[in-house]
Amino acid sequence: MENNVKEAQKNNYFSSLRELNRRRKDGTFKEIIDDWKWIFSYSGRYKPAIVFYVLLGVFGTTFGLAASIASKYLIDIITGYRLEKLPLLIVIMVGSEVFSLLFESIVNRISAKLSININNDIQADIFDKIVDADWLSINKYSNGDILNRFNQDISTVSSNAINWLPTIIIALYKFIATFLVILHYNAVMALIALASAPILLLSSSFLIKKQRNYGKKVREMSSKLMTFEAETFYNFDTIKSFGISSLYSRKMREWQKKYKDISLDYNMFSIKTNVFLSVISMLVGFGMFGYCLFLLWGGSITFGTMTLFLQQGSGLSASFNNLMSIVPNFLSSSVSAHRIRELVELPKEKHIEGSSALDEFAADGFKVSMRNVDFAYIEGETVLHSSDFDAAPGEIVALIGASGEGKTTIIRLILGLVHPVDGSVSVTSSDGREVMMNADTRHLFAYVPQGNTILAGTIEENLRMAKEDASEAELIKALKLACAWEFVEKLPNGIRSNIGERGKGLSEGQAQRIAIARAILRDAPVLLLDEATSALDVATERRVLRNIITSKPNKTCIVTTHRPSVLNMCKRVYRVMDTRVTELTEEESAKMAMDF
Repeated sequence: MENNVKEAQKNNYFSSLRELNRRRKDGTFKEIIDDWKWIFSYSGRYKPAIVFYVLLGVFGTTFGLAASIASKYLIDIITGYRLEKLPLLIVIMVGSEVFSLLFESIVNRISAKLSININNDIQADIFDKIVDADWLSINKYSNGDILNRFNQDISTVSSNAINWLPTIIIALYKFIATFLVILHYNAVMALIALASAPILLLSSSFLIKKQRNYGKKVREMSSKLMTFEAETFYNFDTIKSFGISSLYSRKMREWQKKYKDISLDYNMFSIKTNVFLSVISMLVGFGMFGYCLFLLWGGSITFGTMTLFLQQGSGLSASFNNLMSIVPNFLSSSVSAHRIRELVELPKEKHIEGSSALDEFAADGFKVSMRNVDFAYIEGETVLHSSDFDAAPGEIVALIGASGEGKTTIIRLILGLVHPVDGSVSVTSSDGREVMMNADTRHLFAYVPQGNTILAGTIEENLRMAKEDASEAELIKALKLACAWEFVEKLPNGIRSNIGERGKGLSEGQAQRIAIARAILRDAPVLLLDEATSALDVATERRVLRNIITSKPNKTCIVTTHRPSVLNMCKRVYRVMDTRVTELTEEESAKMAMDF
């Protein structure tokens, strides 16, 4: 496996050089430079770490060369039967081994801490920027793609941000120092050792295209297999309910066979490649060994010198390989940096200075308004046109309409996740101060979205997402207001009962009531319920809404629904239809409620 990796690195070298040349010709090389400027913007924060790595690498390389030279003289002492030097031999050998063990352990420990800290720092910084990205812009990327960039690409960048420059310096130092050590003892041997790495590299260059194709096929098939596995487990309930488990078991084996066939083809190709390259390496090694025997036979060198030549000849080849790997790593890091930059350079959320000044009026409640709003996710495809809306403290206001008409879009406008093309969406305090919706007004809202939003963990942990320091009494009160305490208190461990991902172990209605309790616990001035009572029976739905308004008379409650069962509880009812938001009269609302 290790040999395969080394050969792949060699093959990547020429491929990377061709890529760099292509980039230079088509003018995109500037993108690589810009990507690396971005990487170095992080490197500048860790200058002591870079110096630390360089010093460790230079010291380790120097110590390794010194140990090899010492071994040469020790071998000469033994082969020369100079027993008076034996105590010195033992001291040097034991001391060298102990020092190497301690040095390696300390370096590994410090390097591990440094690497983790740097990765965490960069990841935390990128996380903050992604979280603050414009909602529409960030939603153009799939969750899987964002996670892959956030983990894999950041890991690549964080490691190379620190290691890339030290790697170049250390590899060059090792290559030059090793060459000079061999040259000091024999110039011809130095040339033979120097020639081994280029010979290996040139002999493997014709295999680049085929190896890359195999590697691409294996990665693609691995991704397809993982996609099948993830989708299967995510939709496990649906598969079981349709009784098609055997079908998916058969599909699993089919994907496994495809992956196995491609992997074995790649394995055979790798074996043949490894044999071919090993034969060349062996011939070069035999050449070095033969020349060493020739010199040894003629008395030009000692056994110790021969050992040094063979050992450092291999080291010279290894250091050359390290230098070769710099170009592929250079490109790989650039690609990862570019992928991350696409996320962190997305437009940021809108922040309006002074929004926090509204906080002192939270107890009085807030009025939420839309005025003459036009909105479209995609230019030319209007979702809302010339629409108005009002909801005041102490009111339950309903948004009704068929699915897909734009009710959830209005919620997003109110939360400041998206912004109107024309018109305004604002929040107004009791003193008449009006602020346009933005990221800094969002903390004034508690939101229960569509779908199941319960996370794996205890009921208590799910509730504390809204208020970490809430007392147990506050948790129970919120559950009671949401009509959830009646079933939670019957659970074996009450609020400390564990529930599975997406509320497994609870009914849809129970999961919705816990989500509503979480929003109530947040105790924000405005409560948004987006189809949040769809799984409740009519009586429970009405009771939950009545509890909310009764407990907090100044709370503004906005409900989206396609069920008009609670319309006679609402101060105002707006219908969303054909891109327009229209307020219904009391007669129209009453008629819809009676028809239901």
